[in-house]
Amino acid sequence: MTVSELMVAPMRRELTALGFVELRSPDDVDRFMAESKDGVALLAVNSICGSAASTMRPALARALTHAVRPDMLGTVFAGQDADATSRAREYFTGYPPSSPAIALFRKGQLVMMIQRPQIKAHHPAFLGDELAEAVRRALGEDVAA
Repeated sequence: MTVSELMVAPMRRELTALGFVELRSPDDVDRFMAESKDGVALLAVNSICGSAASTMRPALARALTHAVRPDMLGTVFAGQDADATSRAREYFTGYPPSSPAIALFRKGQLVMMIQRPQIKAHHPAFLGDELAEAVRRALGEDVAA
């Protein structure tokens, strides 16, 4: 059963205010992934779940304060946009479902996956800085290629 949109709307806005595009259908996810083949993309699985989600969103905000940013930002909402979330997880090859989660892609290939246990284990500032460094490395490799 999904939670009322009134409850999740503020959580959606936390990411859309940062520039994340909501991917609400499988077609939206496929289009996002097709467009990401030329650069670095960050795909966040947003969630209503307590501590992990309330760590992930500030961590993403922190990561995006750095000068180097992904070329594309997308988000699905677990438990709300079930079909879109299911499709996004098909791109997370080798990883079980996790809510929340953060996936980093370079030229359409998954290069980093941060799942709920790792999110819960870190402070948002640390996680955000680590994510920003991963984005920097992904873009740096892209520039050198």
